[in-house]
Amino acid sequence: MLQDQLCFALYAASRSVTTRYRPLLEELGLTYPQYLVMLALWEQDSVSVRELGASLQLDSSTLSPLLKRLEAAGLISRRRRPDDERSVSVTLTRAGTELRERARSVPLAIGEAMGLTPEQDATAKQLLRLLTAHVNAAGTDRPGSS
Repeated sequence: MLQDQLCFALYAASRSVTTRYRPLLEELGLTYPQYLVMLALWEQDSVSVRELGASLQLDSSTLSPLLKRLEAAGLISRRRRPDDERSVSVTLTRAGTELRERARSVPLAIGEAMGLTPEQDATAKQLLRLLTAHVNAAGTDRPGSS
């Protein structure tokens, strides 16, 4: 039965959460994937595209268009690293840094919408990280995946 499938529970939860983010992020001029990029940069400014992709679990074909749009919006800048011309560094602009202040209310609003206790929130994150790690590890064990 559909309702008994973990994949459907994950899908439905993900859709519900991202739908709740939409109006909050529209006020900031961001899409949900752009918001995730900005969260990563607010944690660690001046990071390589490769490092950013790894932290967000995005490949470059998905990340590059996001970065182009954020750069066009004046929130980030991309520059080749002088010490390694093959590597591109992503840094926040002043506007990108200032946007963080306006975005501070987003996690609170989402937390309230989720209605979880702090303990439930911690447990949910722990279980989702464990699930992700196990599924990723199982993907490397597939026949022909070496």
